[in-house]
Amino acid sequence: MSVKQRWLLPEGIDELLPEQAAQLEQLRRQLLDMMQSWGYQLVFPPLVEYLDSLLTGTAKTLDLQTFKLTDQMSGRLMGIRADMTPQVARIAAHTLRQQEGTLRLCYIGNVLQTLPQGQGRSRNPIQLGAEIYGHAGPESDMEVLQLMVEVLNTTIANTDLFLDLGHVGIFRGLAEFAGLNDEQEQELFSALQRKALPEIETLLTHYQLSSDSHAMLLALSELNGDVSILNTAKDVLENAPESVHKALDSLHTIAKMTAERLPELTLNFDLAELRGYHYHTGVVFAAYQAGSANAIAMGGRYDDIGEDFGHAQPATGFSLDLKNLVSQLASIETNKQPVYLPWSSDEKDKRKVQALREQGEVVIYQFAGEA
Repeated sequence: MSVKQRWLLPEGIDELLPEQAAQLEQLRRQLLDMMQSWGYQLVFPPLVEYLDSLLTGTAKTLDLQTFKLTDQMSGRLMGIRADMTPQVARIAAHTLRQQEGTLRLCYIGNVLQTLPQGQGRSRNPIQLGAEIYGHAGPESDMEVLQLMVEVLNTTIANTDLFLDLGHVGIFRGLAEFAGLNDEQEQELFSALQRKALPEIETLLTHYQLSSDSHAMLLALSELNGDVSILNTAKDVLENAPESVHKALDSLHTIAKMTAERLPELTLNFDLAELRGYHYHTGVVFAAYQAGSANAIAMGGRYDDIGEDFGHAQPATGFSLDLKNLVSQLASIETNKQPVYLPWSSDEKDKRKVQALREQGEVVIYQFAGEA
């Protein structure tokens, strides 16, 4: 590599310069204080773990996103975390297993991903999130959703946010009802994510399903809109199994709670929204900023997450990239000017500098020869 190229960073790897770094640190402190005021306890999982622990259970879906390396002490394969959520689930299921009742945990840290999650996204985001373990009701889903919105409101006005909600149990229940095998389910899942209606129709015809299953699965791609779409879905999916109707009831409950607690928030329901399908088990949600197609925060329910660590339990949570939030902040404006004092070893001068700094002033020593 030439001298001129040595300063280049890998594609998708970025750094923060002083102003943004100061903003990020200020925001980090503010958000951690907020989450802890809600009863969330802070944890710091390690940056690397043995691969067979890091990619256990539903975290296997992170395999392609995970950088691997060999531990020089044990010879075992390790991975650099691509997502902190499975690590926090391990802590909840194993290390903190003895705690009674509902457990609330929050976290923040660097993650590293082999590929960016979207166009223009960083491969080394700073992930912040919160999780609730041990409660299966809609109240805990609503709490993490509300906390997520509170976090976003530190940088983005509530009126500029809208929320996309879905429930993976709807597609999962219809696929089981239709008798789809794993390959067919994956094919249809992929087509639904792309809203590729002609492809969906072709696949359903090829599968030779019952008329009910064909019609209900075909309708999923168009079942999206405001809260009224849930009533439409009740009619369209009338012949669906009980699990599908329970999923729709869950979305109705979340819609009602959101209207009460976050009345200014715009909701959109998308019953073909299957983000994290192989990971989540219930309600899924993503927050968007008006005019942007990229989610700025996402979350949902992922029950039985601790099963591979010997302690299955219901769980729900959200996460986001803190660097994304920092990019929304205006430049730091401050009228406080630094105090410049000449370098001195005199005890009186040193006490003066210390006193000024304790008063909140920024004191900078001027070295000999400086202008």
